[in-house]
Amino acid sequence: MLRLPVVQKLGELLKPHRRRSEVATGSSLSLRSAALSDVGIVRSNNEDSAYAGSALIAVADGVGGHAYGEVASSVAITTLAALDGDIAGEELVYTLANSAQAANERMADMIVERPELHGMGTTLTALLCSTGNRLGVVHIGDSRAYRLRDGALRQLTTDHTLVQSLVSAGKISAEEAAADPRRSLILRALDGCGAAHFDLSVFRVVPGDRYLVCSDGVSDVLTEEEITEKLSVGSSADAVASLVASALEAGSSDNVTCVVADAVEGHPEPSTAPVSVGAVEDWHG
Repeated sequence: MLRLPVVQKLGELLKPHRRRSEVATGSSLSLRSAALSDVGIVRSNNEDSAYAGSALIAVADGVGGHAYGEVASSVAITTLAALDGDIAGEELVYTLANSAQAANERMADMIVERPELHGMGTTLTALLCSTGNRLGVVHIGDSRAYRLRDGALRQLTTDHTLVQSLVSAGKISAEEAAADPRRSLILRALDGCGAAHFDLSVFRVVPGDRYLVCSDGVSDVLTEEEITEKLSVGSSADAVASLVASALEAGSSDNVTCVVADAVEGHPEPSTAPVSVGAVEDWHG
């Protein structure tokens, strides 16, 4: 996965967020989630990291080669994991923005201490459930978030890739984009080099919603129809197993990582423990 830098001030991101947010109140909801990551059939190491908790789910797909992508994705996930708890709805977007920027600044500090890490980076797509039945999304790169509601799949994020920018500009079709050799060229990433340009949004969450966050090792090889089919049956654990197996069977050449979460009423059971998978499992930074 390649990337080109783009930078935007945080204040410029928060203004459009407020215009497109959907706000709802109601009973407390939590997430019943499961995660799975596989190195895949081509790569020798796993640069993906993911987290599945009762309020937070997240995927980070490291870039930079060697062990550096593993470091970047692990930093992103361990920083965001601190948010997995009770978050007030009115603080949701600022909490996500501050945490994503904190991960970026943490990478910057590491680069100063270890210059060989310069060039590392990671995507980040994270969903945070707050009081008031709001779901916040922070997103940078080409990992994706989807929502399945009443049998209908909706992509909640937009890829920060060269090919997607060409699709959005009407220069190529979505069908052409799927086969374009430049489809892995990302335009934004958390990389510790300047301010991060991430997207922020808030959605209404209702009981029965099912959410998916995944690396491009899944979304590049499975169609929306296939993703919908795999998400529509079984538990969240069944769904992640089915999605990963299907991506591998489809010949994914990348690491394959996904997290699936169901929105359920009430607080999580005390025995429910968060799960981290992928590179972050073995990281001790």
